[in-house]
Amino acid sequence: MELNVYLAGQIHDDWREEIRQKAEEMELPLHFTAPMENHDRSDNIGEEVIGQQPDKILKDEAASSLNNLRTQILMQKADVVIALFGEKYKQWNTAVDAGTAVALGKPLILIRPQELHHPVKEIANKAQVVVETKEQALQALSYVFETK
Repeated sequence: MELNVYLAGQIHDDWREEIRQKAEEMELPLHFTAPMENHDRSDNIGEEVIGQQPDKILKDEAASSLNNLRTQILMQKADVVIALFGEKYKQWNTAVDAGTAVALGKPLILIRPQELHHPVKEIANKAQVVVETKEQALQALSYVFETK
């Protein structure tokens, strides 16, 4: 059995690559999908598909529609969603993705440091598992594969 795991949230650092590498080291049968991790591509995809927009707001709207399409398709195919709330970047995308996972009935593993307990308490309450580290999230998934 292989699980499809959607890695939700911000795309400004390499947290996903850390999870991919650690999962490989743990020999977990996981297939990962995620939002577009190339930030420039994510920002420009709307104009690439539907043409140049007259201003930055409409450019953002065009990109958002395509990024939301990608997220919806990939998240619907996911068996489980891991959403990382970090401290460095604004976490709007993570909150939206985590809420989408809950709305789709997808099992949600929420990673958030203790310092963010209060700001994300409602979405944490909807998650199946809340952990503080990426390693703990993978340990939770590892447990799914145990037979004895």
